[in-house]
Amino acid sequence: MSRTPSDAITWGMMLRKLPAIARAVPRIVKGMKLANVQDPSQPCGLGWCFEQATQRNPQGPALLYGDTVLSYAQVNAQANRIAHYLQAQGIGKGDCVAVFLENRPQLLITVLAVAKVGAVSAMINTSQTGDALVHSLALVAPVAVVVGDERVAVFNDVRGRTALSEARTWWVADQENAAAARGFVDLISNSEQYPGDNPASSQQVFLNDPCFYLYTSGTTGLPKAGVFRHGRWMRTATSFGLIALDMQPEDIVYCTLPLYHATGLCVCWGAAVCGASGFVIRRKFSASQFWNDVRRYRATTLGYVGELCRYLVDQPESGTDRQHAVTKMIGNGLRPGAWAAFKTRFGVGHICELYAASDGNIGFTNILNFDNTVGFSLMGWELVQYDHDSGAPLRNLQGRMQKVPKGEPGLLLARIDDKAPLDGYTDAAKTEKTVCRDVFAPGDRYFNTGDLLRNIGFGHGQFVDRLGDTYRWKGENVSTTEVENVLLQHSQICEAVAYGVAVSGTNGRAGMAAITPSESLATLDFSELLQFLRCKLPGYAVPLFLRIKVKMETTGTFKYQKTRLKAEGFDPCLAGDEPIYAWLPDTATYVRVDRQLATQIQGGQYRY
Repeated sequence: MSRTPSDAITWGMMLRKLPAIARAVPRIVKGMKLANVQDPSQPCGLGWCFEQATQRNPQGPALLYGDTVLSYAQVNAQANRIAHYLQAQGIGKGDCVAVFLENRPQLLITVLAVAKVGAVSAMINTSQTGDALVHSLALVAPVAVVVGDERVAVFNDVRGRTALSEARTWWVADQENAAAARGFVDLISNSEQYPGDNPASSQQVFLNDPCFYLYTSGTTGLPKAGVFRHGRWMRTATSFGLIALDMQPEDIVYCTLPLYHATGLCVCWGAAVCGASGFVIRRKFSASQFWNDVRRYRATTLGYVGELCRYLVDQPESGTDRQHAVTKMIGNGLRPGAWAAFKTRFGVGHICELYAASDGNIGFTNILNFDNTVGFSLMGWELVQYDHDSGAPLRNLQGRMQKVPKGEPGLLLARIDDKAPLDGYTDAAKTEKTVCRDVFAPGDRYFNTGDLLRNIGFGHGQFVDRLGDTYRWKGENVSTTEVENVLLQHSQICEAVAYGVAVSGTNGRAGMAAITPSESLATLDFSELLQFLRCKLPGYAVPLFLRIKVKMETTGTFKYQKTRLKAEGFDPCLAGDEPIYAWLPDTATYVRVDRQLATQIQGGQYRY
């Protein structure tokens, strides 16, 4: 499937950016010096950064939540008291502390305290329960756990399956004056009498020391725990806070993203700390309250991910849509279909789309504010040819991988070197599976991202798809992202998820899409929809099956959960009360699939 020509970045477009480039050069140079800490004995990382921000803006707002406003000096002192208490309880450098709290200031204060000690926070996904929670804890072998009152019942369900002692099972209240849960130690009240000055240990944290364990989403299996080191925290906070966004003390970041993931915790909070800026957090994302919050807190910067922006575009229009102070936003996963609509409606000048993975070693950033791109990377990367069935990169007769032509989708490989080390997972064997060796020359090493990008000019990348989300039909490769973008151009569709499903007697995977109508199923004209798709997509990419959903299921970072949809396919018995429709050969509309029709299709009565 081909790229839209207007997405290509031309010489003329670059020339128009020269003034912006000239203004950015000084901070890029400064940022690169700060970000690339090379001296293994130089203090750096989260604790060090926060202490620097506190010196720069001690009385400025650091954390804002509901009616609570905490200054940098207040947050730093609270974190220091907890850090001194943790040390008194025997928590030291390199120890793992599991953190199981929902979005609120105590979460970030606890994480900051753990970082100052030189220990490692395992950021447990707060939606996890049962076996998945036990698995996530076992992966990192924590010596202690901090549990928010709101997650006590869930933790108690698995407590007997962990090796954590009661003395190191800390509790954090969710309401004022609440009593500690039975079998837990109150972290905040027990640390109140400890000193509020910076612990000496925060000066003994260096670039190679781990800061967090961040978990993959686990949508295709149990989660893996990726290592996020303090040197990478420096690169992330500086790259986004200084180089990309030029954050200042008067800036306020509004972030409703879950803080157990890297975009919220490292990109958004890191950018705020880098600028000594304010950071607004909310327990859960609310599309209806989003802009009211933005105005209330006088936010200048937004954090976003996945489908969040589309949810905002789908809200009813208001005369106050542009009444805010936001000039810039940072995040990932903004689709081209929503990009222009969001920018136009809400008047946000700079969309700083990024590409990164918590378990990888490369990041792209849209510093120059082009549309529909993740920007460029200062790290070494290549796009290579891959096998469309297995997803593995292809090698030629000489055993080397082959680069794709400019503008063509290719598998993104990121060079592993001193400038871009690969921290990988807590499981070394899983890390090794992601490493490609002898790629272009003997001895070189590259990280296989598993993602497809294209180079749209001047080193700028455009995200195409996750490798597992592409499928092959009629000998052609179909990008689910591009199918979804076309579906979302239709006025009667507000959400769309595309994927491939198996049809007996055919090769590859047939296209299927789960869609949510903008109004109702009754108003959806299937003949007109099919005609629309056939005009916009190559024949092989037009979905053969549609599944109608009232609401899509998403992960905590607003990514669609495709695994179950793929497994259930077009079987109406598995879809429950969600109707399935099929485009049968030599017809001009979609028809409802019942059990008999599904059996006929799988029995080969229709030749696809």
